[in-house]
Amino acid sequence: MPNKAIHEVNRRSWNEGTKAHNSHKGDQAAFFRAGGNTLFPEERSLLGNIAGEALLHLQCNCGQDSLSIARHLGATVTGVDISDEAIRVARQLSRDSGIQASFHRADIYDFFAEASAVYDTVFSSYGALCWLSDLAAWGRGIAGCLKPAGRFVLLDFHPAFAMLDEEWRLRHDYMGGVRHEFESGVGDYVALTGAAAEIESLLPGIRDFKNPHPGVEFQWGVAEVATALIDAGLQLSHLAEYNYCNGFKPMSDMVDLGGRRYAMPARLPQSFPLMFSLVAELKR
Repeated sequence: MPNKAIHEVNRRSWNEGTKAHNSHKGDQAAFFRAGGNTLFPEERSLLGNIAGEALLHLQCNCGQDSLSIARHLGATVTGVDISDEAIRVARQLSRDSGIQASFHRADIYDFFAEASAVYDTVFSSYGALCWLSDLAAWGRGIAGCLKPAGRFVLLDFHPAFAMLDEEWRLRHDYMGGVRHEFESGVGDYVALTGAAAEIESLLPGIRDFKNPHPGVEFQWGVAEVATALIDAGLQLSHLAEYNYCNGFKPMSDMVDLGGRRYAMPARLPQSFPLMFSLVAELKR
C-alpha cells in the first residue's frame, strides 16, 4: 500500500529543493520561446512519433520536459507532480512560454485513483522511481491510465548506480523497496552537477542550499520495476542499460562526455550501468 505519510515528507522536501533548483536557471520561459528543448536523444527516440496523441507525464517536476514534448513532439501533455512549487512553476512556464500543457498537483497514487481520462502514452523519467513507495500500485495505476495498446515509456537512473555513495563505495541496497531516510532532504542537484542541465548557462542562485525538510527514497531493482508492469497487464517491448547518465553528475570525478552526459571515471569499470530504459505496452 502506498505510504502517504512518507509522500508528505517528500512533498515538503521537494517544495524547498525546487526553489533552489530554479534559482540557477534564469529566464526559462525565454529559453522555451526561443525553441529550447530539454529532451535527450534517448527519450525522443523512445517516445517516437506521438504527434496528436495524449501523453501523461508522471512526476513531471517543473514541466520542462512536458513542455518540450508538447512543443517538439506535438503531443497533448498532462503533467502530474506531488510538489506544489513544481506545479506552480510548470503552470507559469506554460503561460509565459506560450506552450500549452495541463499540470496537476497530486500524489500520483491519488491521481491514479481519481483519473477519468486515458492516454496513448504514459511517460516517466530521471529520478522518479526512487520516490515510489508501492511498485505494484504504481504498475496498476499506469495500466489504468492507458488506452488499449497504449505504451508506458520509462528512462531513469539505474538502481545499481544508486547503490554507490559520493566516493564510489558500495553503501546502499539494490532491491526490495528498502527505505533510505536522509536528513539532508532533496538537495540542489542542479548546482551539484555544475553544468547546464536544461539551459545554456546557470546562474549562481541560492548558494550552499540546506533543505530544512528530510527525504525518504526507496531502492527498487530493474526486475521489480519490470515485474510490477507485467503483473499489471503490460508487455515489455524494450529494455536497455547505459554506461552513462543524462543531466546528472553526483560524483565530482565523473567524465563529461558532452551533450549533458556523464560517465564513470577512467579508473573504474566503464561498463557499469548508470541509466536504464524500458517500454511496456498494454495488451487488452
